[in-house]
Amino acid sequence: MRVNGRRRLAAVAAVALALPLALAACGSSGGSSSAEASGAVKVYSCKPQNPLVPTNTNEVCGGNILDNVFTGLVNYNPDTAEPENAVAKSITSTDNKLWTIKLNDNYKFQDGTAVTAKSFVDAWNYGAYEPNAQINSYFFCIIAGSDKANPTTCGGTGKATAKTLSGLKVVSDTEFTAALTTPASSFPVQLGYTAFDPLPASFYASPSAFGKKPVGNGPFQITGGTPDKGFTLTAVEGYVGPDKPTVKTVEFKTYQSPQAAYADMRADNGSLDLMDQVPPSALAQNAYQKAFPGRFVNKPVGVFQSVTLPQYKAGYNDPNLGKALSLAINRPVITQKVFNGGRTPATGWVSPVVEGYKAGACDPYCAYNPALAKTFLAKATYKGPFSFSYNADGPGNKDAAEAVCNSIKNALGVECNAKAYVDFDTFRTAVVGKEMSSMFRTGWQMDYPSMENFLAPLYVTKASANDGGYSNPQFDSLITKAAGENGDASLATYQQAEKLLSQQMSIIPLWYQNQQSVWSSRVGGVKVTPFSTFDLSTVTLANKS
Repeated sequence: MRVNGRRRLAAVAAVALALPLALAACGSSGGSSSAEASGAVKVYSCKPQNPLVPTNTNEVCGGNILDNVFTGLVNYNPDTAEPENAVAKSITSTDNKLWTIKLNDNYKFQDGTAVTAKSFVDAWNYGAYEPNAQINSYFFCIIAGSDKANPTTCGGTGKATAKTLSGLKVVSDTEFTAALTTPASSFPVQLGYTAFDPLPASFYASPSAFGKKPVGNGPFQITGGTPDKGFTLTAVEGYVGPDKPTVKTVEFKTYQSPQAAYADMRADNGSLDLMDQVPPSALAQNAYQKAFPGRFVNKPVGVFQSVTLPQYKAGYNDPNLGKALSLAINRPVITQKVFNGGRTPATGWVSPVVEGYKAGACDPYCAYNPALAKTFLAKATYKGPFSFSYNADGPGNKDAAEAVCNSIKNALGVECNAKAYVDFDTFRTAVVGKEMSSMFRTGWQMDYPSMENFLAPLYVTKASANDGGYSNPQFDSLITKAAGENGDASLATYQQAEKLLSQQMSIIPLWYQNQQSVWSSRVGGVKVTPFSTFDLSTVTLANKS
């Protein structure tokens, strides 16, 4: 889950060098002390769901850290979100199906070993192989042989019969090829996503140990910490990327509540320096802007929030229910009262910051209409009561969940209660384990700049972030078709696929997000990327005392 404003990459790609996507804090958790180490930039963070392995991380809490510990084939420009070469020297194809990837030969892992073509091929094979149970395995389904390595996820039959992807070939230390199952013009755009990061040979000796303290090839390395308290990152001497940081140390601090973090920000005493999203209480009358004059940003980013209905729960796979609940949510009132206008009511599933966005994809079901909502509920096989689960450590989640449930209560006359999970890790574990018995909160921060990223990983059958179990063969077919097309034709096909989601309404759009970030007087050079993250390569520490 990451973030935005885009253009599609050219069909034959040779993406150029640039600054990488940096880190962001997500909504979450832990305490603080003004006596903590000086000289470190302290970032509001949250507890990762899983150990820090790129192929097994698809959420912001872990992804924001890994984005700074690893450098992929491409990075995303922190101003425009455009993909630009990093470890890759060139990424080219004549048919969008067989891609040749040539590498720069000067990147190293933090254990001193070289980043080679084998570093990528071995990592992708590990991520794809079904018995390894990597949460990002879906992203490798596009590569030939994935149906043999991961038949459950990638459309094969029976058990895995191959440990490697037949479509991957190492040509030399600085070159490999990737043969895809079908042409995909957007393939190079995806390659900056965490799932495609390289792994050192040391990873395979003990993936579990690696996950506690990963060895990457990025601008920072983890030098201490735990998921519960946060991680300390230290700048890597000799790092060759263009995103070499100015600061030497960054602390990702896990907070138990956004309110506690914001109190530390207000104190401005060195306890916390960067907070990616202020709590709703600070949005009222733009209080955060008055509290942080010249030290805030309010900008649209590639973040989308939704309600998901578990399709594996009896009664929740009824389109009448999804339409009734969606029509019962008064998005304009909630976004104004809870977020002071800092969110925009959603009319579809794709963020407005991406090329190809088209308003009205969920019409007429995203408009508040209590009378029509009651009509659909009367036809539904399940009529309530309802609960709405959320992680309590995220800014605004409690307020939003209660407001959504109150709107449903008022419109439909049925019971609806907000159900809190203590933190993001606990909540996501329940979601991934298919333990949800009613509605639950979902959100998406784009991974890479493509309309496809708001659709394929979330709603293709068995995709990595398909939390509710949505499945529609026609949708899957359109996503595959769009991937093989170029330009406007591709965008039009993605729009057709998005419109299909309105037939079921099992994922209910809520709102698109503006990012309201603040920072302390100790730091300068702060830049918030289109991905709702802080670009740590530009941050300076103005006061180290």
